[in-house]
Amino acid sequence: MGRFLTPDKLEGFEKYKYNSIDTSVLSNYVMHPFWNWCVQFCPIWIAPNLLTFAGFLLTVFNFLLFSYYDYGFHALTEENVTNDHIPSWVWAVSAVNLFVAYTLDGIDGKQARRTGTSGPLGELFDHGLDSYSSVLIPTCLYSIFGRDELSPLRFFFVVWNIFINFYLTHWEKYNTGVMFLPWGYDFTMIGSCLVLLVTSAVGPRAWHVPLPGGVTPGLVFELVLYFSAMITSQTVILWNIYKSYRDGTGKMRSLTEAVRPLVPVVVFFALSSTWAVYSPSDVINRGPRLFYLLTGTIFSNINCRLIVSQMSDTRCEAFNSLLIPYALVMAMVFYLRVSPMTELMLLTTLCIGSSLAHIYYGTKVVSEAFIYPTQPYNHNIIKKRDCIRHTHNTYK
Repeated sequence: MGRFLTPDKLEGFEKYKYNSIDTSVLSNYVMHPFWNWCVQFCPIWIAPNLLTFAGFLLTVFNFLLFSYYDYGFHALTEENVTNDHIPSWVWAVSAVNLFVAYTLDGIDGKQARRTGTSGPLGELFDHGLDSYSSVLIPTCLYSIFGRDELSPLRFFFVVWNIFINFYLTHWEKYNTGVMFLPWGYDFTMIGSCLVLLVTSAVGPRAWHVPLPGGVTPGLVFELVLYFSAMITSQTVILWNIYKSYRDGTGKMRSLTEAVRPLVPVVVFFALSSTWAVYSPSDVINRGPRLFYLLTGTIFSNINCRLIVSQMSDTRCEAFNSLLIPYALVMAMVFYLRVSPMTELMLLTTLCIGSSLAHIYYGTKVVSEAFIYPTQPYNHNIIKKRDCIRHTHNTYK
């Protein structure tokens, strides 16, 4: 199958140094002190990546839990007004799981520094799993509102809003060399935990009380996500990139090279939006959870490749191979006019295939980053080997 990490990428990893700026009040004055307290109870023998993976598995468990109790997001529709279907303990467990996952994501880097195992592989693993969680966590929150408050199509664009913010943060680092940690992440995670916990105590119907002016809580939730993204994330990202060019502190790439990472995500957004809006059988209403998972999987793959490029300081890929089968399935759906059941089966097959391909990519990248640095082009290791050999010969 070939290698995903070429020699220039591996050499870039060797030179990589983490550079971030975090100005969030919540992060600096509340969460970091809490994480510093938590990490001291973590045994020294636990690998940081194990903490990262454990936190990710908790978000997967939440996704599967809600998939069982509310697969099609019908639990809070009018026809189920007398039966919410989702037990109160599900909301409580998901709140605890999300908070623990958030905490593990906060202490994994501290554990790495504590054990002297900090490196680009850990950051790649961390951010790669975070990009996958960007679809798993929101779909759990969707069950609070359901289809009557927010249609599956509208929520599809809400999810894409989250994707774009996540992607632009890494695109910003690709051009500036600095990870400007967004304020919205910490507030969103803490807010999500509190909302799930409150829902467990008072029930989800509390979020469906009409507000003054006929505004619904679902609409408020939707607008808050859009406007907070524009104000606290997107405009800040563009300003930071502009400053890096103005002050000459960034990578100083040409315009075409600077926007190159945006090509695959824009193409994918256009394809997925076309399918969601113009599907002959309205597939996003018939299988929304599958559609979201498929979209999140391919987005995560595109984002992971950008992370590899920005960490290794190499040219980002302008095309993602997972878009080929995606486009082929869309061509079958639109031009062959397949039956509704066939379209749903194609969506399922594409979701499974893309998930397997993405998992394969992730495991290969991690293994290559761990194994291949011992190859001859790793000059640091060669120098160490020569030094050991010279010392041994001198002793003999």
